[in-house]
Amino acid sequence: MSEAENVPKLSRNSRDTETRDKTARRKAWAPPSRLDAPEAPAGYKHRWIRAEAGGSEDRTNIAGKLREGYELVRADEYPDFDSGVQDDGKHAGVISVGGLLLARIPEETAAERQAYYSSRTHDQMKAADNDLLKVNSHSTMRIKSPERRSNTVLGGSRGSSE
Repeated sequence: MSEAENVPKLSRNSRDTETRDKTARRKAWAPPSRLDAPEAPAGYKHRWIRAEAGGSEDRTNIAGKLREGYELVRADEYPDFDSGVQDDGKHAGVISVGGLLLARIPEETAAERQAYYSSRTHDQMKAADNDLLKVNSHSTMRIKSPERRSNTVLGGSRGSSE
């Protein structure tokens, strides 16, 4: 017998075809989320919007969100998704949970909206800083320009250097 014949044959199956069902760990119990939503179509994001507050309908909020570019998600678009559905009224057939309606918005519009509000926040912080520095007239109590930084440390202590 030659050396080549002694070498065991390797399996040519890809790892994708192998299953780990028997070795997979059991998923720990966790309370279900009340705000689970179906997967949004490509190019869209889902978001829950307030439809009522304090037991009364919040028409202003819904109208504002619709003007921003949101559209309500109907339950018949997701027949396999088990959820609450608005039974009656103007929004009958829309997926809903506890005073919230499911809506979708194009990802591009959501990014533009986020950029707009980030810019407004930055402008407001800059205006507040300018007001603070404007009243900075006492020579013994000078205020430096505010520095805003955040630091996230995962595990270990802040002083450790690994």
